[in-house]
Amino acid sequence: MSNPEVTQVMSLPLPPAQYFNLYTDENIRKNRAPKPPQPIIDTYQMFGNTFNNEEMIRSLESQGIRRLIPQHFDRRKELKKLNHSLFANFLDLIDLLIHYPDSPKRTEKIEDLSLLFVHIHHLLNEFRPHQARETLRVLMEVQKRTRIETAMRFQKHLEKVRELVRNAFAQLPDITETESKIADIIAGINELPPPSTNETTAEHCDPMDRLMCDIVDNM
Repeated sequence: MSNPEVTQVMSLPLPPAQYFNLYTDENIRKNRAPKPPQPIIDTYQMFGNTFNNEEMIRSLESQGIRRLIPQHFDRRKELKKLNHSLFANFLDLIDLLIHYPDSPKRTEKIEDLSLLFVHIHHLLNEFRPHQARETLRVLMEVQKRTRIETAMRFQKHLEKVRELVRNAFAQLPDITETESKIADIIAGINELPPPSTNETTAEHCDPMDRLMCDIVDNM
């Protein structure tokens, strides 16, 4: 029987920051956790802006932003140029605020700084796919190194086990030599003469008993 309070909470729209709180161990065990959201199709809203699901990084032109950098460029050099321009415009803004605080150029400098920040943010976002590939590459290298170390440790343990088995076999007696001794003993038994009937019971010693005693003494 479902809890009406949990059902009511699950039916209410929750912000993403609180949505995961419903996936507790108890709710999952009792099948009360909400279903995961449907995959996003076409476009979605984030931070008040509309994004296309097919393009990973939106171009500056599609966002209505004036481009300051060329289409084909070295991102590292352009980031350095943008950083220098940002520093120079910030110093100009400080100078305007000190000497001409009511000047209309103050708004222009703030817009220039905002545009430079947008370009820097855009260039950094263009590095995200490369960062993701490098992260995956590093993770795969770590997994590969871990598996190689595990295989090497297993190989060392295998060599130790093989050495123990070889030493155990080396300490076993020679089976061929033992079989030849037994064969000689049996042959000697067959060659013994039959016991004499003239000997008394007290002095009589069965040759088989004597031979078995010799075998035990020699072992």
